[in-house]
Amino acid sequence: MHLERTLHMLQTETDTEERAAELGRMGVMQWLGGLKGDESFPAQAKEALEAASPFREADPAVEVFCALLEEAMKMPPRPLDLALPQRRRRGGARRRRQKI
Repeated sequence: MHLERTLHMLQTETDTEERAAELGRMGVMQWLGGLKGDESFPAQAKEALEAASPFREADPAVEVFCALLEEAMKMPPRPLDLALPQRRRRGGARRRRQKI
């Protein structure tokens, strides 16, 4: 259930590649937070990759998510680039009204 919610979040419309990369990194952080502690990481990562692969080519944020999972599965492990996005104004109510 947690994985499906994360993948659904990643399938939003992105304006730029930078935003897609931010969403992909946030998706990995959300996925990591929901991992089961009593199961192996490689098995859970493989399951997540299998669930995300149908959407990988269609959505750039899912592509980033999958690439980060593949990088996390490589040995020896090393830190991933999972920085939070920079704060920025997104247009507020005026921007939301323009979408209608």
